[in-house]
Amino acid sequence: MTGAILLVICLILIGLSIRSFQNGLRRAQTERVLGRLAEGQPQLIEEAGQWSAVERMFLRAGLGTPSDKLGVWLAVWVLGAGLGALVAGWLGLLAMLLLPPLLLRLYIAWRYQRRIKRMIEQLPQLLDHTVRSLKAGRTLADAVLGGIEVMQEPLKQAMGRIKRNVQLGVSLPESANDFAEFYERDEFRLFALGLKVNHRYGGNASELLENLIKMIREREQAARQLRALTGETRVTAYVLTALPISMVGYFLAVNPSYLMTMWNDGTGRMLLFVALGMQVLGCLALWRMFRSV
Repeated sequence: MTGAILLVICLILIGLSIRSFQNGLRRAQTERVLGRLAEGQPQLIEEAGQWSAVERMFLRAGLGTPSDKLGVWLAVWVLGAGLGALVAGWLGLLAMLLLPPLLLRLYIAWRYQRRIKRMIEQLPQLLDHTVRSLKAGRTLADAVLGGIEVMQEPLKQAMGRIKRNVQLGVSLPESANDFAEFYERDEFRLFALGLKVNHRYGGNASELLENLIKMIREREQAARQLRALTGETRVTAYVLTALPISMVGYFLAVNPSYLMTMWNDGTGRMLLFVALGMQVLGCLALWRMFRSV
């Protein structure tokens, strides 16, 4: 039994390591391109601490600093682990130790994706307000900061990072670049790059921002069209993912002895774990296919 649980944990860790490796390759390519574009420009230096990665995830998801309620979360986690040990022994203890961090990580990722989607939808409004302020005679920095003030959440709160940096004496292009790298989105990186180019070489900032507005809206429209065209494929993938899980649940509800016979046999147990591994790999493959579309 212990070996089977360790096998499942190893499969999960292998999948996570493959994903981290692919994310590292993409991030390295993006950093090389941005490094060539921003060559010679000053960069903000962030202090890396022990909790910097965790705080970054919480702040990007709009959940505040995790250290504010860290004691409460740890107490609830320990209490849940104790209850799991009392109810289901060491298996319950292991489940309560692993499941809460995994569920929290999934919740943070979901909050981040939902928040970043809303921010990108609000970005053209900010750029449009900035363009109108520029045509009214205001400077680029005043126009951008004024646009941040009239925005709604979550973009106003997120771009408060730019406002704070400018008030501390950091230039607007550097502050925008820090904001873009913090949220890791191409739309924000293009906005920061446009401010850098205008700051370094001059030019018509209104025309540059208008082109950026047009590009963001066309990209959003293309994404909606692609989502509509791939709707049938996505539904098929959902059915293929849920079908084996539904079948197992059906057999456990109607005829549990059918699967328990396999579970009590050594060869049958191995086949069940092989099937579980294939199901996990299939879900990862389908997920990667969707990410590449």
